[in-house]
Amino acid sequence: MLDRTSTLFSHVKADEGEYKGGGLRDFFLYRDLGIAEATHGKVIAHLVKANMPPDGGTGWHRHEADFQIVIMVKGWAKFMYEDQVTLVQAGDCVHQRPGIRHYLFDYSPDMEYLEIVSPADFKTVDVDPVCDIPPPTPWK
Repeated sequence: MLDRTSTLFSHVKADEGEYKGGGLRDFFLYRDLGIAEATHGKVIAHLVKANMPPDGGTGWHRHEADFQIVIMVKGWAKFMYEDQVTLVQAGDCVHQRPGIRHYLFDYSPDMEYLEIVSPADFKTVDVDPVCDIPPPTPWK
C-alpha cells in the first residue's frame, strides 16, 4: 500500500521554471513541474512544447511505464497509435496504455501538452514500424 505521507507538497507557479532542451526529444522543450521530486520518482509531470518543425517525428517507439496521459493544452498533434491516425487537439486527453506502439509525426508550431507518467524514470524503446505514416504538414 502507498504511504501517502512519503510524498511532499509541491506548488510550481505559472511564472516559475523555464522550458529547457535536453529532454527525450531535441525538437521539444520541457518544463518540469516538480512532481518527480515531490513523489520521490513515482510520477513525473512536465509541459512539453514544440521547438522546431517535426521533420522526422519521434519514430516508432513504446514506453515502459505503468501509466501515461497526454493532455493537449495548445495546438494539435498527430499520432499513429498502432495502425490508427489520431488527431489530438487542445483540450483532448489521451491515455497511452502501457506498451502501446506509437509515433508522433506532425504537430502545430504552437503545440503544447501536459504529460504525466509513472514511474518518473520510464524508459523509451524504439520498435519496428507498425505501418507507414502520412507526411507532416509543412510549417508556414
